[in-house]
Amino acid sequence: MENTLSIIKPEAVTRGLCGKIIAQIEESGLKIIAQKMLQMTSEQAIRFYAPHQGKSFFDGLVENITAGPIIVQVLSGEHAIEDYRKLMGNTNPVAADEGTIRRLYGLSIEKNAVHGSDNSDSAEREIAFFFNQLEILK
Repeated sequence: MENTLSIIKPEAVTRGLCGKIIAQIEESGLKIIAQKMLQMTSEQAIRFYAPHQGKSFFDGLVENITAGPIIVQVLSGEHAIEDYRKLMGNTNPVAADEGTIRRLYGLSIEKNAVHGSDNSDSAEREIAFFFNQLEILK
């Protein structure tokens, strides 16, 4: 089994979309093995998004993820990373396939409702950022 990180971003949390997004994740066959709600500080967001530091969109990432509470989850499945990325859809909600989370709930490229790890190295780093091993069910 493979694990990946999911973040339900502030704009989705404040719009009351958590239940719909979580239901869509569960209905896809992915299993939620850890979950919590928190509010990231700017310092935490800068550390989390460190791989993107220096890129033109870095400041926007930090600003958006700290705008309100988020729900972080560890998802598990045989191909969790690939499956969740497919379920999320294109970063740009307008270009995302029908029925994907971002197409249904995203507002813009910056405010696209959810984040998911893009590869196994990122997944390992991102999961460890938010969860210790005692918080993750096997």
